[in-house]
Amino acid sequence: MTTNSIALSMSAPQGNLDAYIHQVGQISVLKVEEEIELARRLRDEGDLDAARQLVLAHLRFVVHIARGYSGYGLPQGDLIQEGNVGLMKAVKRYDPEQGVRLISFAVHWIRAEMHEFILRNWKIVKIATTKAQRKLFFNLRKSKKRLGWFSNDEVNAVASDLGVTAANVREMEMRLSSYDPSFDAPTNADDDNDFSSPSAYLEDRSQDPARVLEADDWQSQNLDRLSEALENLDDRSRDILQKRWLSDNKATLHDLAGEYGVSAERIRQLEKNAIGKLKKAMTH
Repeated sequence: MTTNSIALSMSAPQGNLDAYIHQVGQISVLKVEEEIELARRLRDEGDLDAARQLVLAHLRFVVHIARGYSGYGLPQGDLIQEGNVGLMKAVKRYDPEQGVRLISFAVHWIRAEMHEFILRNWKIVKIATTKAQRKLFFNLRKSKKRLGWFSNDEVNAVASDLGVTAANVREMEMRLSSYDPSFDAPTNADDDNDFSSPSAYLEDRSQDPARVLEADDWQSQNLDRLSEALENLDDRSRDILQKRWLSDNKATLHDLAGEYGVSAERIRQLEKNAIGKLKKAMTH
């Protein structure tokens, strides 16, 4: 069974959402014996019709769970669709021999898909990236007893209940209270106090022909000066730098010490002095 094969038959709400909710509410809830029989047919025989019946009988529960996430400002139809994907994944993995009803097993998969959808779409900038932040994101609103900012006592209480630090709580509260400004929102040209949208002042100057030409010219000059500075070094110092830094197979201090019959420390000193001369030549 594949997720797509089930989706073709029941998919997610399309068109009138109220009509969809009414329709799934008319589908009978399965009895325990019926659920076990269908799950065994799916597991043992790969019966897609059994999978379809299991999914259809639990669509009403997805709708119920989606209503609990209505405060995030996202379309209910989209939340239900994501929840249906989670339900299909749960049906595929459900084992009727564990003695647990399908909905008890599926609720975790349903919520997981809704959570991922909310985190991807609630704000342009990701609001929760760590495990602690995800936990806070979905529990902080429930923990608020009043409007406005938390007091110190409330911050400490929430942090203790959720097993995170007080700093995590304050950071997430600030993120939840912020908003994403429109990148190209219209502005009032006659109002001096009207702030411009980011599109008015955020410029990409990386491809400016003058800047590109200037960067190329600067790089060319630096290469010329480096080449000239290398030529002004004595043969041994130039050879050490080339073998230590400019060769694909870089030599070690001990390699060069054996080649020149001196100590590795002497090679290091020569290298340091040569680099100093190059820096001086490049800055004048």
